[in-house]
Amino acid sequence: MPSIFSVTTHAKSATEITAQIQKEVARCGNSSGVAHIFIQHTSASLTIQENADPDVVSDLISWLDRAAPENGPYRHTAEGPDDMPAHIKSMITSTSLTVPFANGRLLIGTWQGIFVLEHRNASHTRQIVVTLLDEA
Repeated sequence: MPSIFSVTTHAKSATEITAQIQKEVARCGNSSGVAHIFIQHTSASLTIQENADPDVVSDLISWLDRAAPENGPYRHTAEGPDDMPAHIKSMITSTSLTVPFANGRLLIGTWQGIFVLEHRNASHTRQIVVTLLDEA
C-alpha cells in the first residue's frame, strides 16, 4: 500500500527527504526490494545527490536556473514568470525515483541523499508517494 507524506519546501531549494523514505522502508522490517518515490507535482522534482556538501545542490540549482531562465520566451505565463521554467526543470530532472533496499535499509551510497527540488520562487507543500515493492 503506498504511503503519502507532505514536505514543506522553500523557494528554489533542495529539501532532503532521505530520513522520511528510510522510515517507510524500515516499516518493512528485514525485507528486500525497491522503494518507488513519486512527487505529485509538475513544478518540483526529485533527485539523488551528494548530501555532505550543501554547495553541490546549490550549484545544481544555479545550473538549472541558467538552463531554464525566467526571462525565456515562454507562452505559458499565466501562473507567473517562474512557473514555465519550473516545469522545464521538473522535466529535465525527475518526478520519480526507484531505490533498492535490503534488511530494512536504503541501499544508497555514503554521501547520497534523496531531495525534493523546489523550482518555484515561493515555498510550497509537496506530496510525496512512496510505494515499497518487496521482492518476496
